[in-house]
Amino acid sequence: MKKSVVFTLLLSCVISGMLFAGAGSQRSDAPVTLTFWTHEDPNRTRIEERYIQEFEAANPNIKIERTTQSSSKIIELVQTAFAANQGPDIFNLSIEDEYAYIANGRVAPVNYQAAGYRNRADLLSAYGEGFLDPVTVNNNIYGLPLELTNWCIYVNKKVFRSAGLDPDRDYPKTWEDMVTVSEKLVIRNGDILTRRGFDFRYPYYLVAFVPMVEQLGGKLISDDGKTAIVGDEAWLTFLRFMRDWGPGGKNLGSPTYTNARNLFNRDNNDIAMATTGLYQQGRIKADNPAFYDSKEWMVIPYPQFRNAVKNVAANYYGHYYMVNAQAPKARQDAAWKFIGYMLSHGEEYLREAALIQPTKALFNSDTYKSMPYSDVFTNDMQGGHIVYYGANSAALQNLIRAAVESVMLSGETPERALAVLKAAAQELIEDQ
Repeated sequence: MKKSVVFTLLLSCVISGMLFAGAGSQRSDAPVTLTFWTHEDPNRTRIEERYIQEFEAANPNIKIERTTQSSSKIIELVQTAFAANQGPDIFNLSIEDEYAYIANGRVAPVNYQAAGYRNRADLLSAYGEGFLDPVTVNNNIYGLPLELTNWCIYVNKKVFRSAGLDPDRDYPKTWEDMVTVSEKLVIRNGDILTRRGFDFRYPYYLVAFVPMVEQLGGKLISDDGKTAIVGDEAWLTFLRFMRDWGPGGKNLGSPTYTNARNLFNRDNNDIAMATTGLYQQGRIKADNPAFYDSKEWMVIPYPQFRNAVKNVAANYYGHYYMVNAQAPKARQDAAWKFIGYMLSHGEEYLREAALIQPTKALFNSDTYKSMPYSDVFTNDMQGGHIVYYGANSAALQNLIRAAVESVMLSGETPERALAVLKAAAQELIEDQ
């Protein structure tokens, strides 16, 4: 009798184990819905929506819900969502805004096999030297690059000629030239600028402004990482330049105006030059095909100060696709599988959206080499470096923004703005 009971219990355990194993395999095929948050880009939306359809057809148990926001708004939304432990399964931001999610353990390391690679070495071999360093911590890789981007200056040739300038000869090589040329290009209605020669990318201080300081010998952070805002004279020269550029100085531009990059494509005689990346070509082509085809635009290198002690171009940055570490394992694996599928179309991303995914294959492709002015971007990238990134990078960017806007808009002296910036930045790096 006892043997019968034991046998029954053993049989029950075996059957339960089989059922549990079966349930596990069912879970791997169970329906999965992934939330995917990214910044607006009509050209990228067009191809990524097609990738979603193709991926869902090949993986009928996975559904992708893609949501877009402006590049500035999504920074705030992702931060708010993660603070509430409701972050999306997949997201991308610029690395200086994104690195904190790695530092704080909020994102999952790449699942190499799910993303289409044999192992870590296989993934590293596919990309250019150092391009995965910003998302590598303790030998774990936490993101895959949607794009690696550097900025140069786009020029509207027609606007130059309307002011009696020859764009091929008179384009600005230095920041001092930029002032002189902009004074010839600008049109005002009283104090209101109805046409700007050039204006800066004001939200992106680490990418586009810190290099100006570095040209003059200054640094954001010392080499040993212990001192913030290094080189007072370099920072003062930069802040004086921005004060003189603004409404209280020569009145050539301001953070209060519409971003110059957003106006450039329209060719409405309201902006002559704008700072932006290779991707802008795809947007010009989509927004204003006649302007794109007219060839009445060109790209020039990032200017240097005349008394620069170092040639430094705009920093380059990466937008990396990352996966929420709080998502269940099945969703994480599905997310990396989907990311790997999207990023297997590097040449199409370049052709359709002018985005550079920094793989060795893409850099060596005829598609990249035939892009207009790709040589300008390549040469400038060699003269730049990756943007500063760290757990405190977003906060440091906000401090620089406050300093610049205080001298441009509030009448603060560069000396006082620098003192406030130095103290706050030093406290920030000491508290990290």
